[in-house]
Amino acid sequence: MTPEAVQALFTRNDGNYTFARWGRPIVPIVFGVQDETLKVVKGAIEAVATLAGHQMAETDPELGANLMFFFFREWEELLDVPDLGRLIPDLPALVARLSQADATQYRAFRFDDDNAIQAAFVFLRMNEEMSQMPADGLALAQAVQVMLLWGDKAFSETSPLAILPDSGATVLRPEIAAIIAAAYDRMMPVSANDASHALRLFARLRLDTPEG
Repeated sequence: MTPEAVQALFTRNDGNYTFARWGRPIVPIVFGVQDETLKVVKGAIEAVATLAGHQMAETDPELGANLMFFFFREWEELLDVPDLGRLIPDLPALVARLSQADATQYRAFRFDDDNAIQAAFVFLRMNEEMSQMPADGLALAQAVQVMLLWGDKAFSETSPLAILPDSGATVLRPEIAAIIAAAYDRMMPVSANDASHALRLFARLRLDTPEG
């Protein structure tokens, strides 16, 4: 992991560096899954939040729940979700675009006055390929990608997860775990638009790396 690699993880398609983390306790809610999967998703969110040293809560004073997961088969199903159009601007146009692109996932964020993450919405279209993924790996990957505002191509080529060869267990890649932990350092800002922020993140990664 280099400073340039850290910077790339938070660089948008337009070349701008944009970082944000949650500024309030996370309150997740999951739609469209059975109770067993619900527990897996919430467990993954709790695990990543614990890694970050960030809090979770039972309710958000403004929204009730501020992290919403939607599991479904076809994008058009979102048009039937009550009040979702009030939360997601131009929902019909978004659904049409995602459907045409044959997309399987989409994330939308809201930000507070400090540009910290205030709410997030995760949409997962469970096509045949997605449905064959282990629930724990899918949930952990989504929890990681919603914990910070990553760049558009942060995980387009390399997954944030790894599989342990001995046990076959799915785990978070150590360098990604280190970045999340560093991003939630209380001395770090909740948001940043200057690439120098990546150098500060990198410095904290190095401090956490054993010598030898």
